[in-house]
Amino acid sequence: MSIVTVKNKFQVVIPQSVRDQISVSVGDVFEATAERGKIVFQPKAIVDRDEYTPAQRRRIDGQLAKSVAEHKEGKSFGPFKTHQEMVDFLHQQTKQARNRATRKSSKSRSR
Repeated sequence: MSIVTVKNKFQVVIPQSVRDQISVSVGDVFEATAERGKIVFQPKAIVDRDEYTPAQRRRIDGQLAKSVAEHKEGKSFGPFKTHQEMVDFLHQQTKQARNRATRKSSKSRSR
């Protein structure tokens, strides 16, 4: 157990042994909450939208917009009550796609 002191401006130094246990680095971001009379720091990952180039961002935004539009048109599946229901559905879709491909290739052979 490590003891820390609240300093001027309410700063606290995280002891080296604790930093090593959770691999804290300078610049890491944490969410601070009070839970049952304790201060809890949870590591948080900050996603920077600037990690993509403008062209990549336009492509991603376009694909998302297309997906939302297709969903509104009813071109989506689910929701599924269980993961097994989803897996069964995917197997059924795969089987149907294979049957369509087989029929298509047999039609081209018969010509």
